[in-house]
Parts: sequence; C-alpha cells; structure tokens
Amino acid sequence: MMKKKIMSASKASLVLLLCQMVSALDVPLDLSQPPTITQQSPKDYIVDPRENIVIQCEAKGKPPPSFSWTRNGTHFDIDKDAQVTMKPNSGTLVINIMNGGKAEAYEGVYQCTARNERGAAISNNIVIRPSRSPLWTKEKLEPNQVREGDSLVLHCRPPVGLPPPIIFWMDNAFQRLPQSERVSQGLNGDLYFSNVQPEDTREDYICYARFNHTQTIQQKQPISVKVFSMDSLNDTIAANLSDTDIYGAKPVTERQPVLLTPTGSTSTKVELRGNVLLLECIAAGLPTPVIRWIKEGGELPANRTFFENFKKTLKIVDVSEADSGNYKCIARNTLGSAHHVISVTVKAAPYWITAPRNLVLSPGEDGTLICRANGNPKPDISWLANGVPIAIAPEDPSRKVDGDTIIFSQVQERSSAVYQCNASNEYGYLLANAFVNVLAEPPRILTAANKLYQVIADSPALLDCAYFGSPKPEIEWFKGVKGSILRGNEYVFHDNGTLEIPVAQKDSSGTYTCVARNELGKIQNEVQLEVKDPTMIIKQPEYKVIQRYGQVSFECIIKHDSTLLPTVIWLKDNGELPGDERFLVGKDNLTIMNVTDKDDGTYTCIVNTTLDSVSASAVLTVVAAPPTPAIIYARPNPPFDLELTGQLERSVELSWVPGDENNSPITNFVIEYEDGLHEPGVWHHQTEVPGTQTTVQLKLSPYVNYSFRVIAVNEIGRSQPSEPSEQYLTKSANPDENPSNVQGIGSEPDNLVITWESLTGFQSNGPGLQYKVSWRQKDVDDEWTSVIVANVSKYIVSGTPTFVPYEIKVQALNDLGYAPEPSEVIGHSGEDLPMVAPGNVQVHVINSTLAKVHWDTVPLKTVRGHLQGYKVYYWKVQSLSRRSKRHVEKKILTFRGNKTFGMLPGLEPYSSYKLNVRVVNGKGEGPASPDKVFKTPEGVPSSPSFLKITNPTLDSLTLEWGSPTHPNGVLTSYILKFQPINNTHELGPLVEIRIPANESSLILKNLNYSTRYKFYFNAQTSVGSGSQITEEAVTIMDEAGFLRPAVGAGKGYSEILFATSPVMHTVRPTFYKVQPLYPRIRNVTTAAAETYANISWEYEGPDHVNFYVEYGVAGSKEDWKKEIVNGSRSFFVLKGLTPGTAYKVRVGAEGLSGFRSSEDVFETGPAMASRQVDIATQGWFIGLMCAVALLILILLIVCFIRRNKGGKYPVKEKEDAHADPEIQPMKEDDGTFGEYSDAEDHKPLKKGSRTPSDRTVKKEDSDDSLVDYGEGVNGQFNEDGSFIGQYSGKKEKEPAEGNESSEAPSPVNAMNSFV
Repeated sequence: MMKKKIMSASKASLVLLLCQMVSALDVPLDLSQPPTITQQSPKDYIVDPRENIVIQCEAKGKPPPSFSWTRNGTHFDIDKDAQVTMKPNSGTLVINIMNGGKAEAYEGVYQCTARNERGAAISNNIVIRPSRSPLWTKEKLEPNQVREGDSLVLHCRPPVGLPPPIIFWMDNAFQRLPQSERVSQGLNGDLYFSNVQPEDTREDYICYARFNHTQTIQQKQPISVKVFSMDSLNDTIAANLSDTDIYGAKPVTERQPVLLTPTGSTSTKVELRGNVLLLECIAAGLPTPVIRWIKEGGELPANRTFFENFKKTLKIVDVSEADSGNYKCIARNTLGSAHHVISVTVKAAPYWITAPRNLVLSPGEDGTLICRANGNPKPDISWLANGVPIAIAPEDPSRKVDGDTIIFSQVQERSSAVYQCNASNEYGYLLANAFVNVLAEPPRILTAANKLYQVIADSPALLDCAYFGSPKPEIEWFKGVKGSILRGNEYVFHDNGTLEIPVAQKDSSGTYTCVARNELGKIQNEVQLEVKDPTMIIKQPEYKVIQRYGQVSFECIIKHDSTLLPTVIWLKDNGELPGDERFLVGKDNLTIMNVTDKDDGTYTCIVNTTLDSVSASAVLTVVAAPPTPAIIYARPNPPFDLELTGQLERSVELSWVPGDENNSPITNFVIEYEDGLHEPGVWHHQTEVPGTQTTVQLKLSPYVNYSFRVIAVNEIGRSQPSEPSEQYLTKSANPDENPSNVQGIGSEPDNLVITWESLTGFQSNGPGLQYKVSWRQKDVDDEWTSVIVANVSKYIVSGTPTFVPYEIKVQALNDLGYAPEPSEVIGHSGEDLPMVAPGNVQVHVINSTLAKVHWDTVPLKTVRGHLQGYKVYYWKVQSLSRRSKRHVEKKILTFRGNKTFGMLPGLEPYSSYKLNVRVVNGKGEGPASPDKVFKTPEGVPSSPSFLKITNPTLDSLTLEWGSPTHPNGVLTSYILKFQPINNTHELGPLVEIRIPANESSLILKNLNYSTRYKFYFNAQTSVGSGSQITEEAVTIMDEAGFLRPAVGAGKGYSEILFATSPVMHTVRPTFYKVQPLYPRIRNVTTAAAETYANISWEYEGPDHVNFYVEYGVAGSKEDWKKEIVNGSRSFFVLKGLTPGTAYKVRVGAEGLSGFRSSEDVFETGPAMASRQVDIATQGWFIGLMCAVALLILILLIVCFIRRNKGGKYPVKEKEDAHADPEIQPMKEDDGTFGEYSDAEDHKPLKKGSRTPSDRTVKKEDSDDSLVDYGEGVNGQFNEDGSFIGQYSGKKEKEPAEGNESSEAPSPVNAMNSFV
C-alpha cells in the first residue's frame, strides 16, 4: 500500500501566513513606538519559599522603556532593599531568598510599569504567595469498632497548604490501599466504606498529604479499624450467657442505599466557565450501591463528560453557562434507591470578545480602540491612559471615550499613548495594553529581496510581502518585470500583503513583483517562485510470503524532480531496521538474508525531499518450510489498463483489467476518485462492484476534474491501488443545492447578522460561486430585499428595528446560474436593553435567614429581546444590633424564565436589607425597580469571639471573653458551664452559671488545686443559645506541701468571684457557688503471684477515708469476701489465694454511701515446682549486653565523624539555608535530604492531658506509625513514599503558639480586581 504526503508545504505556509498577519501590526523597532509588555509573571504566582523569587516584566519600545514597580498599591523602592535587584535592560525583579531573605516578607500584590517618552504600559496585578506545607495537627484517634455490613467514614482532615495537597491512603508498608465500588476516597480526602467486611480490619489506615510545590509528603497518625463479624459476636455472647439464656446476634442485614455525601436531598454548586466541574455522590448500603448520573431536563454533554472513582464522581471539563442545571445522582441496590440533586450554576470570569489592538495612524487620520468582554456577571469596562484612569489623565482633544470604545479624530503626534482596558467582575479581571502610535512613514517592505519560494505542483503557493508604512500602504502584485497587475479568481490577495496561488502549476514559476505605495512614497520588491514536479514511487514494495531461512527483497523505485535530492529510509513496523548484517539497503531495494520469524512485519519505504514526502509499505510473512510444495494464498495484484469511455456531462464509463488473483478469487472491486481541481491528492470512495464485473457506469458532478483508481479485494485482503486513470473535467452547471444552517441573529440593536455554511468547491458545480441573500420583516406586507455577496458565510443588515422577526433565505449561484429556490428561516434583529422595571415588588420575611420576594412581570413589548429571567439585587444596609453601616456588598440572584417570585437565602439575622428587581434579556439588564427595605428578625448568636483563661492560682482561674462577632440580635446573657477532668479523660459533674450580657470577665475561686477543668461558654438572645466555645485550664500545684481543707467543708459549695468589666468598677462583685467534685476510686491494678496478689488504686475526694477490698472467684455466685485496709493507704496484699484461679476484685470507701470502684479481674499463677532463673542476673547475659552496647557506641562515633567531614548528607547546610526547623524538604539538585530534628519540649503533660492554660501545644506519644521513628511531629516522605527523616540530636525550642499558622494573610482578593 502506498501513502502520499505532500509535505507540510501548504501547512507550513499557512502557519507562516498567520504569523505574518500578526507581525504586520508590529512597528519596526527602529521607529519610535510606545512600550509593549512582552512577558510577565502569572497573576497568581505561588513561589517556592526556599528559592529566589523572580517576578518577570519584559517590554519593548523605542526609545527603550524604563521600569518601575508598585507593591500593594504603593511605589516599591528596590534601591532601599538589599535583597531586591532588577535585571539590566529589563524590569524583571530578583528577590534573594537564598541569602537570608524570607519569602513571607515579600508576599503581596506587584505591578510593573514600562515607560518611555511615548507612553506607559502596565502589567497585570501579580499576587506573590509563598507555598506552604504546614504540619498535621496532633490529635488523639480512637479505634473504630464497627459491625460487619455497617458503613464507615475515616476522616483525613489534611492541613491547609498552598497550593492544596494531594491526598492518598496507604498502609505502614507504603502500599496503596485498594479501592473499589465498596471502598473509595472522596474529593475531600476522606475514606468511605459503603459497608465494612471482616477483611477491612487493620491498624494502619494512614492518610498522606503530598505538597508538590515543596516536594514533601506528610502523614496522619494511623487509624485502627476493627470489624466484628456475626460469628465472633455470637461466640462472645455464648461465652457470657448461661445455657438457659437465649442468645444469638442478628445476621448481617441488607440495607437500601443511604447517601454518605452529600447530605440531604439537594445542594448547590457554583463553578466558573472553562473550569472542570466535579460532582460527587458516595452511598452506604448492602449490597454495595451502584451510582448513576443524569441531568434533569437535558443530556450530559458529549465528549466532555467523564466518570471517575467507580462512577461516584461526575467530571465535566471546559464547562460553560449551558452546563448550568440540576444534576441528579441515583444510588441503587437490590433493596431500593436514594438520590440527591445538585443545582449547578456556571458563572464566568471576564473573557474577551474583542480585545483592543495596537493602532498606528498618520497625522490627521481617524481610528478607534474597541474593548469588548463578556462574563457572568457582565464585567465592568474601564479605560486608563498610560496607567492612569482616563478620567484624570491629561486631556487629548482628539480622543473621545464612548463606553467600550475610544474614538480618535484628527490625531497628532502628541496623541501617541498606551491605553489600558480593564474588564472586571467578582470572579476576576482582564487587562489589555494597546498603543496609539502617530507616525508619518513612507512604505517599506520587510520581506527580503529576491526571496526564493519552492512548491510542489498542484499545491498552494504563498508569496510574502510584509510591509509597513503610515498611512497604511496599498499593495499590488505583478508577474514578471513588466507584467500587468495580477487579478482574477486564480489569485487570493491577503491583507498582510501575501499573494496566494491556490493551485500552482509548472507555468506559475517566475518572478513576482510586490509594489507598496502611500502618499509619502512607493517601494517594490521581487521574489522568485519555482514549481517542482511531485515525488512518486513508480515501483512499490509488494506483499511477500517467505520460508524461514530464505532470502527476500523489496523494491522501491522512485521518480522525482531533477532539482530535488531525495533520501530513502526503510522502516520495520514504523521503527528503525534492526542493526543486523542480514539487512542490506541498496539504492532502490531492501534485501533480507537468512530470514527468521522475528523478521515478520510491515516494511515501509519513505522518500523525502525538502518539499514533499511519499511512502509505500508491504507486509512480510515468514512461514515454516512445508514438507511438500504448498499453494500460496495472497492479496490480488492491482488492476491495470484503466480506460474512460462514453464521457457525458454527468456520467462516464470506467473499465479495467484485473490483476492476478494469487489463488484467492476476487470478491469485489472498489472504485475511488480524486478531485484534482478542488482537493488534489485526496481520494474518495465512489462505489463498489462484484468481482466478476470489470466495467461500471459512474455518476459525476459538474465542474470536477476527475481521476479514478481501482482496488481489488479477496479473502486475504485488498490489493494496492491501480495507477490513476486519465483526468476528466466535467462541464460547469448551476448549483444543485443551497447553503445549510442559515441563521439570523442580531449583534447590535439596529442590525441583523445573517450566517450560513458555505458550499464546498465540489458542491459549487462551477466557477464564480456567490450567494444571494434575501430578507424581509415578518408579518409586514413588505417586499424582499436582496443582495449578492462573494463566497463568504456572513452578511450584516444594518438599520433594522430592534428585535423584530425577519424571514431569511440564502440562495447559491455561480457563473452559470442559480440553485433551486431556498427554504425560508425565521431570525430576529438585535436585542436592546429592557425599557421598564418590574413593579409591585413585595418582600415576605420567612425567618431570620430567608425571605421571599414577589414582583409583577413586565410587558413583553418592553423587554426588547428574548426574556431570559429576572435578577434580584439585594444588600445589607446595617445590623440592627450594632447600628453601624458597613461597606455595601451587593448580592445577585437570577431567576430564569417568566417567574414572579424567588427566595433569598443566607440572610443575616436582625439586619436591615434593601433590594431591587431587574428584567434580563440577551442584551443585558433593564432598569432597577425602586429599592425595597425589609428587616430580618433576631436569631441565635455566633460563638463568643474568644475565651481566655489566665492567672491560674492554687484555687482560682480568671476567665475573659469577647462578645460574639455576629450577635444576630440583642444579647440577654452568657451561659458558662464547666466540669473537672481526671487523668483518664473522665468528666466530673457539670456546673452551669448565667452571666449578665454586659460583663466580659469572671473569677472562679475555691477550685481544686492541680486540677484540669473544661469550660463551655456561649451567648444567648431572646431566640435561644448560640454555638459554644470550649477551653481547658489547670489550677497550679500546692507548692506549700500541705493539703487544703476538703472542698465544701462546712458548706455545700465553694465560692466563685465574678469580676466586672473595666467600665463597671462601681458594681459590687457577684458570688456563685459551685458543687464540689464527688469522691471516686479509679485505676485499680493487680499484680498476682501463685498464692497472693498486690492490689493498688488511686483516690480522689475528702481526706481521712477508710478503704476496704472485696474479692471472690470470677464467675462464682458466692458472696464477696471483705478485707479492711489499715489507715488511708492506697494498696493492699491479698493472701491465701488458690494458684491458677481467676479472681474478681473491687475497692470501696467506708461511709460514702457504698461508693466503690469498678471491678477488675486477675488470675494467679500456676503452682510451680521451683522458681525460674532470672536471666537478667546471669553473667553471660550481662556480658553479652555490654558487648552490644560497646558496638553501638563505636557505630555512633563513626557516623559522627563522617557527618562532620561533609559526607553524603549536608544537614548543616540545609539547616542554615532554611529557617523552618519543622520540615526541610528534599533538595531537587543532588537528591540529599534535609535534617529532621525534634523540636519538642521533652517534658510531656500527663497522659490524657489537654491544651495547657498558657495556650501552648505540646506533642503526645504517637501511635504505632512512622511518627515513632522520625524526629518531628509528622514523618515526611518523598513522592514515592520512602522515608526521608534522619536521626539527629534533639534540640530545645520555644513551643509553637497554639495550633495556628503564623503565615501572613494572602491577598487573594487582589486577583479579582485591578488598579
């Protein structure tokens, strides 16, 4: 088979043409011109805090521009900062971080200005933010114990990084946890189990967060999951019940689906145009539910919809406003189904419709700059001149601003400037610089003189004539030195001066002259065109079947233009030939000696010249040598001797001679044709005929230059195509069909844009293809208006009334006549903004956060366009509780269609609001209705803004708080609840205190010493209590060495002092009484031997208590035996016990209403004939341990020496280079690792303790995970999961303040605004 590729000549020329069309707008750099920004950093620039920060700003201009910067809106003086330098002849800033600078100090919004005497260009707002990979917050994770078949969610809750981390789950062996329809990871990183199975039991579910920017990986503490199967539950119950009891756990019950996420029946999501929309539904149920997605009232977009995570995630790429709507996920199993509807709204940051382009004018000329953008909501357009708002820029009498257009009239040289157009809405902004350069320059041609162009015959030729001049020169082309001006359909003249010859022939070769002239002068340039013969393979390689160890040869004989030097390359299976001496490449053949089975495959001969490329392939089949000669079956040989007879206007007869069948009968022939006039080199299927037929009558179309070829087919395959037949050019005729997809849509209020899909050259039926465009206003007794246009696809009718229907038709015609009468379509002229506002606007307040708004529809005649819906603008005027106004932030809700009401969610309680309603059509919004004022009722307050506990003493704590950020009404009081916490996290009795709303501090006295208390604090309005804030604190130890009197001695409560706020010192302190801690006995432990056991316990409560110990045989119904403890000791020895017996034991206190501890069970040791030898006292064991210790000491000394010599791990350099001691990520250049040191205070709180009263965080012992082996709170790993921490000496440091980050706030809001 043969493939012919006319090499990229046409494609390359087309790309060149497009580049030239852009460059034609460029002013040559030797002429004066305002600055143009050529390169700048992205708007949102996240930098590596370990590397130098490079903020790019490059510009060109004549004279060369100077550069300046602003930071956060003010001038940035780089000369005053030794860490900041600007590159020579550039505006690019380099901030030196690697020599002591901190990236956080340079966080902010930067803008570059490039200025010369002709104007000033400005860059985008560049927001610099250092990447962050914060540590995981330490937390105590309780084991998860779940029943088989139940659902389970393991929460990841990764630290918030910049950019956000990538989440994945692995085990302690760094193996990814398998996921399925039953177990999968959600978009938030949590691990969801639709139903748990016994095999899910494990202790190492570990969530990892990978921060790609800093190349670090952090892990959460391992999570333990234990699944109780029904068999194990039955065994447990059977062991604890008597034979007469009825026992047995219920079997695993199947359940219908329930959604784990999202919750509820509906939810909403807003996504931006062009982004990826991700919707997720994960369901619980048994059997495991299957998820299905639909779009209500429509179809999911084809080619842009993907399903991920076992169809639990719906992914739609490149979303647009048309993708807005309700998406429903349905979870189904054999027992039923559950569903959730997600309402998706697609908004849009501004995007260009027409961006302003540079304007070059001569003195006295007129021109316009147009800046048009769209978005949702519609962006605001503002203009700047040389970086200054145009309203305050120096006046220019030649300039007039009209909305999104600047009109220039009678410009002079002083009118040169750079104008900036800024289009912005709440989701982002666009900024474009466009200069106006006033020059008077005679024409100049930028294309090199006598440039040579070479093309292959029958392919397009593009001759370049790049030019510049002011006023814009006119371009003319001539062939030959004294030839006439070129005109006619065989040439295409492009606006950038390029001459296109669509089908170049041999006689097209020669000299072409380009002439450029304007009122200041004239210039010409000559170029040369050479048209070459195409390269062809006249003898192609053929299909071969060869026996093993034989010899085979493929031929590839070529014909080419004598002036082109061809190169021949042979490929095997589209790859290089094996480097084997058996493969011999000759001038026009390939020979393979001693063929083996590995040589089986497709061999391709490729012939390349500088202008084109052709190829042909053949298949080699290697078979074993048969014992007897066998019949070889092969594809047929190609037909030959093609002949055309009986030529008519619309038909022709084609005949041929079949090639050799090769022992397999020919089943059919395939006829293909080539249109050498419109699509040379492209073969199309014409028809097929049976294998017994060698002639066929072919139907033809007018004005086509036909060539035919025939392919034979048998059971083995298709033959190579035959040689092409002679060409046959059919006569021209009227077009048989009219353009399709005719539409009429106005782009402006006073026009009608008529568009259609043009006919192809094959459909044109003759030269001079044109279109007759006709229109008339519908339902008006009016005549058709018609116009004939060239072979284009659009016509604009101006001066039409606003938004009226039109009847439209487009008819094709050529030099021979018209196509049949076309059908009519209905279109509309352009829309205009609505004229009136909705009336009778009423608001019904439903609750403190929701209101319903009603309005009357506007008359359709006043809409002046397609009614798209109504927009409700509403904003908060002030809070009724604070009586203070704030910045007005308007919110907008759009209600599609001809609706008369809508709901306003998310209102703030106890506030005053205003709203208005506007009607919306395709053009935009109409006028607003009069503002309507409404008020929301009170709601519950938010939590107090802070709760601080200070001044801990032996028996008192001081509480200070701030009022709620959102009171949502009039505060009536504060509620304080508190209770003690012991060392096992058990909570004591809860005390509640009500505090007046005008207080801000409280002193609690007569508390227990060295006791941890937990506090719950919230505010109240008349509606109810708000959310609470919690805190913990500890009273200090009794340093005097004596015990205080019992709490509540002589009275039932201790006293609490209530301190007034500073503005109320005249108010007498208020006292409250607190219930004392109830006494308790806990942590009963036993140490048993053969015949005795040592019992110990811990006691909290009044002093001088007499204890007793009760015990008995476990499982026995006998009465408890009681032993009295002498004095107030907290231990006792039980003697006379039976070896090998299980006992139960409990401890009680006399005189405390029967107060006892919980039961404990222990077992005495079996009776032994003699004591075992203690191995720790044996001499050989002591000697062995000493030897091991000595060996470890030697190894540590060797490691210390190697590290001091600067070995493989440059820890000190990493530590000096980076200020953050918590995490030092992997270096990118040499693969070494940062040092990980323990930054802990190695005096941890008691087991079970919470955050201490000074608000510092101290780390607790980790669960069994890699945290135990690293030196920080969280072990770190590189991206393949390997551990990168190092053992190092522990270092003391100040505890981190709370769990919060010390990072500066990032100015992300600057991304949505400009200047």
